[in-house]
Amino acid sequence: MPLGVLGAAAREFRDVLRAATPTHRRLRDHLVTIVVVTVGIDLFCAIAAFLLERHSQQTEIKTFGSAAFWTTTQLLTVSSQIKNPISAGGRILDVFMEIWAITVIATLAGAIGSFLQKRGQEMDDKR
Repeated sequence: MPLGVLGAAAREFRDVLRAATPTHRRLRDHLVTIVVVTVGIDLFCAIAAFLLERHSQQTEIKTFGSAAFWTTTQLLTVSSQIKNPISAGGRILDVFMEIWAITVIATLAGAIGSFLQKRGQEMDDKR
């Protein structure tokens, strides 16, 4: 039984990648949009964090690499090994990134829920 479920999940995953049906295409488009926009926001925020924090006295964000590490970990985990920003602009940026991360998770959950509901209808209609 578990292998049947895994096989079905693998087929659905492949169908999403290929956009086998309009429902699969819609999910793929949502996922691609989320990834592309999030990578763009990550890059923008890394540049902004570097420019806002590099001259602050007690900050750990002194290089673009440390800024990129901080923004990426903030978007992925809302936590990092680097201390939070010191400057007001850096703190605003931090809040923006946390709001973005929550929005992405909610959007992703909605897209997957919609996909599962629509695929269930499609599969019921085939029977």
